[in-house]
Amino acid sequence: MSQAYLVDASVYIFRYYFALPPNWESRSGYTTEAVYGFSNFLLDLLARKPSHIACAFDESLGSCFRNEIYPEYKCSRALPDEALAYQLAACREMAEALGIASYASDRFEADDILATLTRRCAENGCAPVIITRDKDLGQLLDRGAASLWDFAADQHLGRAEIEQKFGVRPGQIADYLALVGDTIDDIPGVPGIGAKSAARLLAEFDGIESLIANVEQVATLKIRGAAGIGNKLAEFAEQMRMALRLAELNYTVPLKMRNPGTADLECRPVEPGLAVALAEEFGIGGLAKKIRRTLEPAPQSAETVSPVIV
Repeated sequence: MSQAYLVDASVYIFRYYFALPPNWESRSGYTTEAVYGFSNFLLDLLARKPSHIACAFDESLGSCFRNEIYPEYKCSRALPDEALAYQLAACREMAEALGIASYASDRFEADDILATLTRRCAENGCAPVIITRDKDLGQLLDRGAASLWDFAADQHLGRAEIEQKFGVRPGQIADYLALVGDTIDDIPGVPGIGAKSAARLLAEFDGIESLIANVEQVATLKIRGAAGIGNKLAEFAEQMRMALRLAELNYTVPLKMRNPGTADLECRPVEPGLAVALAEEFGIGGLAKKIRRTLEPAPQSAETVSPVIV
C-alpha cells in the first residue's frame, strides 16, 4: 500500500473562507471563495496520486457527545450563518464528486472521524498522513499515523516535532490539555498550571490518573510551587477527569462504509463530468481544465497499447 491521506477538511475550508476574497459566486447567489480554494487544494492532493484519501467534515457543533459531558464545550464558537453553511455543504459535494470518500457526523467531530480512519488504516498495514493545521491531532502519531502535514505551509510534523511543541509524548497530549486547558475548545484547565508545569508533571507521571493517584508525591518534585500544585491537582481531580474525556479522541465512530478495511478510501478513476458541472454551478468553472487533467486517466504510450487483431 502506498500513501494514504486523511484530510481535516473543515480546517482548510475555514482557512480559504477567511483568506480569499469573495471573487466567485454560485448560480444561486452565494459567494464561493472557500469552495474554490478547497477544491483547488483537493485537486493538488489528487495530483500526487495517493492510493487512499478521505475527508472528515465537522457537522457536530453544539450536538457533539462532548456537549453532554460539558455543556460549555466549544460554547464560544458561533454556528455557521446561511452563507457559510452553503459553502461547507458545497465543499463536501465537490469532494465527493472528485471521488474522495467523505465523512461527517452530528455526534462525533472530524477529529474523531480522523482517529477512526487512522485506526482502520493502521490495522490494514498503512500509516496515513493526517493533513491538518491542528497540532492537537499529534496524539494520532501514537495510534498509527505517519505524520501531520500542514499542506498550506508544507510543514511535516512527526513525533520529535510534536514532543518539542508540547513537551510531552504524542500519547500524552490529551492529558496535557486536561491540565492546561484549551481556550479554543473551551476546555477548562487547572488554575495555576501552565505549559511548562504540565510537561514537567507528565515527565514524572504517565497521565492524569497516575497524577491523581500520586498527588502527594508532587510536592516533592523540583517544580516551583510544587506544594501548591499538588493541592490544586487534588482540588481539581474530577475536573481533570472530565477535561480528559473532552480532549481524548474516539477511535470507534460508526462510519457508513460499504466495505471492510480501507477499500472505501481507495482512489479510483472518476468521470470528471459531475465535478465540472458542479464547478460551473458553484461559479468556479475556471477549475474545469484542472479537474479534467487531474481526474482523466493518463493516455497510454504507444509501447503499452495492445495491438488490434483484425
